[in-house]
Amino acid sequence: MVNFSMRYGEKAVKKVKLEIWDNPYPERDYEINISFPEFTCLCPRSGYPDFATINIVYVPDKKIAELKSLKLYFNSFRDVHISHEEATNKIYSELKKKLTPRSLEVIGDFNPRGNVKTVIRVCSREIQGGM
Repeated sequence: MVNFSMRYGEKAVKKVKLEIWDNPYPERDYEINISFPEFTCLCPRSGYPDFATINIVYVPDKKIAELKSLKLYFNSFRDVHISHEEATNKIYSELKKKLTPRSLEVIGDFNPRGNVKTVIRVCSREIQGGM
């Protein structure tokens, strides 16, 4: 007999809430780099899975992201039909809204599919000025 009940990881992803913590050093500029190499979502046209590494670089102000909740937030995309551009911009917008960082960059580095590779970069003006 097959048990179709949700596993604990599936339950955690289903009720994900991005947790935000107080920055222990709000008076100091420092950079946080986060890499999530197992990002998945579904192509909105074909339904095929898309795989990516999501890279986040930010200089926090008063808040920082709690990493386990961030991982679960990323995992919540795995069954979502969403374009590379929309996924990367959605992650950027959510982090910008919740963290209000001094600067923020989100890069969606998507694996090649159909001989096409996509890299989406969304960043605040502070980082763009340094390009």
